[in-house]
Amino acid sequence: MAQNKDQYTADSITVLEGLAAVRKRPAMYIGSTDTRGLHHLVYEVVDNSIDEAMGGYCSKIKVKLHMDNSVTVSDDGRGIPVDMHPKEKKPALEIVMTLLHAGGKFDNDAYKVSGGLHGVGVSCVNALSEHLEATVRRDGKMYRQSYVRGVPTGQVECIGDAVTTGTTIRFRPDEQIFETNQYDFNTLKKRFQELAYLNKGLEIEFLDERTNEKASFKAEGGIVEFIKDLNKSQTAVSEVVYAYTEVDNVVTELALQYNTAYKENTHTFANNIRTVEGGTHLAGFKTALTRAINTYIQNSDLPKKLKQKLSGEDVREGLTAVLSVKLCDPQFEGQTKTKLGNSEMMGIVATMVYDKLSSYFQENPKDAKSIVEKVVDAARARDAARKARELVRRKGALSDHSLPGKLADCQSKDPSECELFIVEGDSAGGSAKQGRNPKHQAILPLRGKILNVEKTRFDKMLGNKEIRALITAMGIGIGQEEGEKDFNKLRYHKVVIMTDADVDGSHIRTLLLTFFFRQYEELIQRGHLYIAQPPLYRIAKGKFEKFIKDDIELYTLLIQRVAKDIIIKSSNDKEYTGERLATLLEDIRFIKNKVFDAINMGISDKLFAALISYEGQITPADFAESDPEEFISKMLKSGFKVFIEREDDDGEERVYVTFENENGNRTRLAVEFFNSKLFRHSFEKNRNIVEECAGNDFVIERGETTIPVTGIFNLLDAVLEEAYKGINLQRYKGLGEMNPEQLWETTMDPDKRSMLQVTIEDAVGANEIFMDLMGDNVEPRREFIERNALAVQELDI
Repeated sequence: MAQNKDQYTADSITVLEGLAAVRKRPAMYIGSTDTRGLHHLVYEVVDNSIDEAMGGYCSKIKVKLHMDNSVTVSDDGRGIPVDMHPKEKKPALEIVMTLLHAGGKFDNDAYKVSGGLHGVGVSCVNALSEHLEATVRRDGKMYRQSYVRGVPTGQVECIGDAVTTGTTIRFRPDEQIFETNQYDFNTLKKRFQELAYLNKGLEIEFLDERTNEKASFKAEGGIVEFIKDLNKSQTAVSEVVYAYTEVDNVVTELALQYNTAYKENTHTFANNIRTVEGGTHLAGFKTALTRAINTYIQNSDLPKKLKQKLSGEDVREGLTAVLSVKLCDPQFEGQTKTKLGNSEMMGIVATMVYDKLSSYFQENPKDAKSIVEKVVDAARARDAARKARELVRRKGALSDHSLPGKLADCQSKDPSECELFIVEGDSAGGSAKQGRNPKHQAILPLRGKILNVEKTRFDKMLGNKEIRALITAMGIGIGQEEGEKDFNKLRYHKVVIMTDADVDGSHIRTLLLTFFFRQYEELIQRGHLYIAQPPLYRIAKGKFEKFIKDDIELYTLLIQRVAKDIIIKSSNDKEYTGERLATLLEDIRFIKNKVFDAINMGISDKLFAALISYEGQITPADFAESDPEEFISKMLKSGFKVFIEREDDDGEERVYVTFENENGNRTRLAVEFFNSKLFRHSFEKNRNIVEECAGNDFVIERGETTIPVTGIFNLLDAVLEEAYKGINLQRYKGLGEMNPEQLWETTMDPDKRSMLQVTIEDAVGANEIFMDLMGDNVEPRREFIERNALAVQELDI
């Protein structure tokens, strides 16, 4: 009898053997399969080396990003054991790499403290890697085992003698699992710098072979150095206070310093893992800090004006602190380890912080007085902010009579159908007021740029007229304390930022986003914040008129229109028109974009073109045994001499290819480049075009006119030139350049407009980028500009 497919029986239960569970549900183990999950793989492998360092067995870690986005992590620790496991009858290395919940961190003999505790770290990396190779140096020998998607390709082999000890893991994330396999140098660099601070004396070398960027970290001063670097562009109010205790096998380390800024900057770690959601150790620190300062104020002979009872928020203004705890059995919430749950840590940390600060204040009365003046000043400002807040709220209580005078409100009182457009300037405000649907759409014009709330104290922010108008218009209230904001009183369920498409417009949009992220994060999480998408271009020809959102839409429209009027003929007389022509040009455009990526990696456009035009497939394996003579001779015909070098790198042979052009300029690439997405995808697209078109020569026919073209990029340029003929293209920079009807039709009409909904996918990442780009420190902004300068497509000066 056939089984009914809807029946739920024992046959319905799937048992995922070994690492199959990880490949089936990767997000359960590494958080996500986007960029965060990708970087998490590196952290898992590096954390194993850090555990060796915490045990005192490892002093140097090397991390390399290769051309094909594979990663090598190498340490000088003890090396993973390779002897036979008595129960599993397999080498320990294979067990660690292939079994979940296997490792040396479950008893406290091999590791007293460690970041890993579930034993799934490196085996997860193995399961999610297309290829992984583990090399172990121990007992004077070198051992190696390779895996494909978590499955060993052979036994653990002894491949020679070793004069050092340690483990080297090289892996390439599986493209079948990860949405992107592009590592970000700066994300990893930031994490390695943190690890160096947290492990005094440990050296971490980091090299990105894709761009030849290097970084090396070694902090002999540990977290004291961390604090000094965090505060290097700030004016300090006190010296760095440092405390260290070891109680019941728990190591607690704290460094803190006050500065004249208004933001709190506290970083907490448990076993070197950044606990972004805090936990019991952070709670203990906050409680003890407030108690220590209040106790000192009560018991010392400070001036009467400083004798105030302070809240936790007051004592943390302008504080930079790093709290690091190392314990045997950490209880984290979730495999991604962002919150510490060990209840005993609250008491341990609180005792240490209170004792240290109490003695520090007694021994350093001058510093203590400076800190008290700073935090009392914060309390006064908070009191002023409370009064300003009450003023804003009192005005808000008078219903519509208290609404800002420049707000053109809508007629509807149902928030779910109301929209508030925050518009830059009076001219755009005028167009928007005339063009809107007054029943559902309200307009609030802003004069000039609002305050940067990242650099401003709360009371000063509330003194800003534009911000007050915005707070009053929304009707939620303002403040960080519980009950001060009521999101159910939001008067508009769509709050839309509508600014110009120029540099000033982008700046105002960023200032508004900073304000909403810092003061109304829940508004964003509830999905109420949007960004309007006014058109960038107006295209006209005769009676035809269309508004274009961005450059991508402009390109698509131009190609669609010109594809009806022209024919492209290839060398083998194939004809391309309409949809077929558009597909051909899209493939050419893809390759052109990849050329820009190659240039950013230091590969000239001429060399990249020669490599992707090479006849025959070239892979890293072609260089394994000997030099590929055919490749060398063909590249010489393309104008490049080829030199191949083989180097020993921690027991692994690395092969490099150097290309020299006619002018003697050299480009050195590791052979992994030929396995990179950049090369493979460009090579395949180019080969498909050449095979289909039988070469690089084309003719464009338009009516009686014929235009011969050689080269795919010249073909794309020639077609675009034809597409621009006879059309009138107008670029909008300001919303005021559009009349009310145009603004309604393109940007405000719910049936035709497109809007971006603002979401927060990574709150920690968002917090860091707002601090870097909008905060007091100039250095992170300068680094960001230097890093991204080459990626600028259009500079508006």
